Amino acid sequence: MSGLVHGGQGDHGGQAGFVLGLDVGSSVIRCHVYDRAARVRGSSAQKVESLYPQAGWVEIDPEVLWTQFVAVIKESVKAAGIEMNQIMGLGISTQRATFITWNKKTGSHFHNFISWQDLRAIELVKSWNSSLLMKLINTSSQLLHFFTRSKRWFAVSLFKFTTQHVSLRLAWVLQNLVEVKKAIEEENCCFGTIDTWLLHKLTKGAEFATDFSNASTTGLFDPYEMCWSSFITSLLSIPLSLLPPVRDTSQNFGFVDEEIFGVPIPIVALVADQQSAMFGECCFQPGDVKLTMGTGTFLDINTGSQPQQSIGGFYPLIGWKIGQEVVCLAESNAGDTGSAIKWAQQLDLFTDVAETEKMAQSLNDSEGVYFVPSFSGLQAPLNDPCACASFMGLKPSTNKYHLVRAILESLAFRNKQLYEVMQKEIQIPVTKIRADGGVCKNNFIMQMTSDLLNETIDRPAHVDMSCLGAASLAGLAVGFWRDKEELKKLRQSEMVFKPQKKWQHYEMSMENWVKAVKRSMNWYNKT
Repeated sequence: MSGLVHGGQGDHGGQAGFVLGLDVGSSVIRCHVYDRAARVRGSSAQKVESLYPQAGWVEIDPEVLWTQFVAVIKESVKAAGIEMNQIMGLGISTQRATFITWNKKTGSHFHNFISWQDLRAIELVKSWNSSLLMKLINTSSQLLHFFTRSKRWFAVSLFKFTTQHVSLRLAWVLQNLVEVKKAIEEENCCFGTIDTWLLHKLTKGAEFATDFSNASTTGLFDPYEMCWSSFITSLLSIPLSLLPPVRDTSQNFGFVDEEIFGVPIPIVALVADQQSAMFGECCFQPGDVKLTMGTGTFLDINTGSQPQQSIGGFYPLIGWKIGQEVVCLAESNAGDTGSAIKWAQQLDLFTDVAETEKMAQSLNDSEGVYFVPSFSGLQAPLNDPCACASFMGLKPSTNKYHLVRAILESLAFRNKQLYEVMQKEIQIPVTKIRADGGVCKNNFIMQMTSDLLNETIDRPAHVDMSCLGAASLAGLAVGFWRDKEELKKLRQSEMVFKPQKKWQHYEMSMENWVKAVKRSMNWYNKT
């Protein structure tokens, strides 16, 4: 790294420039200022406040988010000791499938952001998935796949709605909010995920767009045809006119209105957070795997230029599109990772998250205590939104150390579950595994995951990969970095975890944990 000129002059010539990488996550909004050596020169972060207006509803106030977004940019530039006019480009990574609708003419929103964690459409999801029409669609697609062997029909044959997709939450909005219905009739309604809305705000309404990575996570996009799905939108009576044009991930989306920061900064990357982390980790080749452990866990594998679908719950996504290059991913997730640790902290099981690693390591085992991390249901391979979070095997001798260890173990077990499905159903040999996200700083979870998967896991020097990915994509668009090869050379590894214990060591406790999981399933089913 020391060979690179500090401040980034040198062979690129001209004034030293910088790029900004922003990440609007579920719990934090972050901005980093990067120099040409991909070093962080200034940072700022603010907590994202979720609102819970009713049981199961999760929202974000757009005005508060906007104020925070502008503030973190100003603060990080100030912290870097540079001027706004030295920013060559801005890349924005955002939490996915969180959306809003607004008035096309005035720009004012009709409701708060409805988070990907929101469960208001759960009854709609259930009734659609068990409907005769869905059964007909799945069965006829199965037949069509049998005769055509088309991957697209295979995908439709497995298609199920989930609460995490935008699709049925948006359908809920169209059914329940009179104001939105009226605006649609008057062709005065815009829909957007966070990236689209921020672009709209930054350009004072001049730009309306999203990118392929964000569009592909809504459940309204067809990754096989690379466009909004006319099939799903017509099925749910969602007018295509609401949806933004879909553009390349790394390109000029327009300029920030001068009034906001005093200079017109180019907005040169919009990207969904998991795809951004994948790019930041330099997972550019088919078979490259990224394990992000943040609020939730996301396991992604690069599947090359072809979308891949699995029965167990790996979804085809667009990783990024840059010019002619389209990179697809298959992804699955577990909903509660950092959120389970945060919950334990709120119960005063520990004061600082860093303590959890030592607490777990101070015991030989959890003494038969198991935790099911399911505050927001269980995703793949169980796919049960009605599962509950629970502790099992509590005894009079159980103390908070056992509880903490059981929580950390459960997160590693979930990683193993997801990884097994991926290996079985996405038939691409794994080339490397890279981890990121706040929870991957926990060595106990990382070592146990490496043991369970029997794979080497590389943890980078900086775990804010979504910021770095957004900055990397922005940097490529403005020629700040030449190509992906240059980015690979800049990537720094902090620690590599190698398997130390054999699978047999964990087999018994994982079997018991799976039993606990099964007992937690279908808990909230009212029928």
